[in-house]
Amino acid sequence: MRIWRICKARYADEAFTGHGARRFGGRWNTPGVSMVYASSSLALAAIELFVHLEPNQQPDDLVSIAALLPAGEPALQLNSDQLPPNWWTDDFDPLRELGDRWIRENSSLAIRVPSAALRMEWNVLVNPAHSAIASIQIEPPAPFHFDARMFK
Repeated sequence: MRIWRICKARYADEAFTGHGARRFGGRWNTPGVSMVYASSSLALAAIELFVHLEPNQQPDDLVSIAALLPAGEPALQLNSDQLPPNWWTDDFDPLRELGDRWIRENSSLAIRVPSAALRMEWNVLVNPAHSAIASIQIEPPAPFHFDARMFK
């Protein structure tokens, strides 16, 4: 499966290390737990980033990075009906418990989870501590630009 990330160019070399998520935490992990957030398409990766940007401030230093997961990954999937009610809201605690447990158990390299931004689409969480992390084929970063109309 091909997955996508978009990040600032200066962080491209560490895009699959989980350092940013470890430092700040996210919807699926608490601070201190390394996790890589990726999307199943470049378009979803763009939307996932866009919802976190400041209005009227178009970034000019972004890159997209595609990666190919090894066969059989993501090995797990969490469907919406397996998640707490209103899982897409800002109450991250229940989802962080699930994500932190998945990282601790080290049961798979990747897991598909529904996107809060587009609930019918899928994000892919990657465990950078899993032994199969070296088998991910990461493509070189490519410049990424949002359409200027999105910032009017």
